Amino acid sequence: MRLMIAPMEGVVDHTMRTLLTSVSKVDRCVTEFVRVNDQLLPPRVFHRYCPELKQGGVTPSGVPVFVQILGGDPQVVAENAARAAELGAAGIDLNFGCPAKTVNNSNGGSILLRNPEHVAAIASAARAAVPSSVPVTVKTRLGYEDGALFEDIVRGIGETGADELTVHARTKRHGYRPPAYWEEIAIARELLDIPVIANGEIWSPDDARRCREVSGCEDLMLGRGALCRPDLPDLIRADDMAEDRAPLRWEEVLLLVQTYLEATIDAYDAHCVGNPIKQWLVYLRSYYPQAAILFENIKRLRDPEALRAQLAAEVKAAPAVGRSVA
Repeated sequence: MRLMIAPMEGVVDHTMRTLLTSVSKVDRCVTEFVRVNDQLLPPRVFHRYCPELKQGGVTPSGVPVFVQILGGDPQVVAENAARAAELGAAGIDLNFGCPAKTVNNSNGGSILLRNPEHVAAIASAARAAVPSSVPVTVKTRLGYEDGALFEDIVRGIGETGADELTVHARTKRHGYRPPAYWEEIAIARELLDIPVIANGEIWSPDDARRCREVSGCEDLMLGRGALCRPDLPDLIRADDMAEDRAPLRWEEVLLLVQTYLEATIDAYDAHCVGNPIKQWLVYLRSYYPQAAILFENIKRLRDPEALRAQLAAEVKAAPAVGRSVA
């Protein structure tokens, strides 16, 4: 079983990838999408989205990072995929799943699923442009309005030479509303000889177990679930091995929040450092109610030193943790 971290736009940047891969064993991360329209982007753009390119294409924990590319022009996507590979990307991932209106209105993301032939043309051009030693993977949804074209989409991707397919088990119309239709992913498993990775609504080890049973997929991609529970990959692995593993306690997660603050202070301008922390707390409070209280305590703070002081006070007031998680 392999477990990947999903490319969540505006959330899973290099600082979050560093944190999550330091907490749990992860097999792959994927960057936020690099949007390409009509030109070959300069290296600095790829380095901004994927600073790991300067570290051999891996996180500090050694987890490979694939560069995700989003665009509707096969030639432009191919040229930028080749550049990312030249810069040292561990792999290239193609985005056909983003449901955002601004993206769809500019010929990118899930709107392309209305034309399976076009999806295949983009994937084929990218695969041809990237050295065979560099994997090219595809991430898609079940379709745009509905799943009527899903089999055509899957068959087309299978003919491009793509190395793997990740399926987010909803259509664009579904957005991110539950449930995820894991049973539909089984169609792709039956049609393809390449690995198929299941994605969507995996919040717990039990969800992971049921998703694998229903979809027939061995490998999973985790999104919001891993943000709500940063040790979710390890919990899933332990469950797969029938081992008992206690989830991280809030006191341990609080230390991770403190560590994450320091990472954002190092990476971003001072006026921005509070935003990632607050955003993460919104996810964490789904599983840890204490995160909602911490959010209220820091939501009006902007100064990095004020945030540092508040988090230090929270850590000091919390019960001592029994093991290191940083």
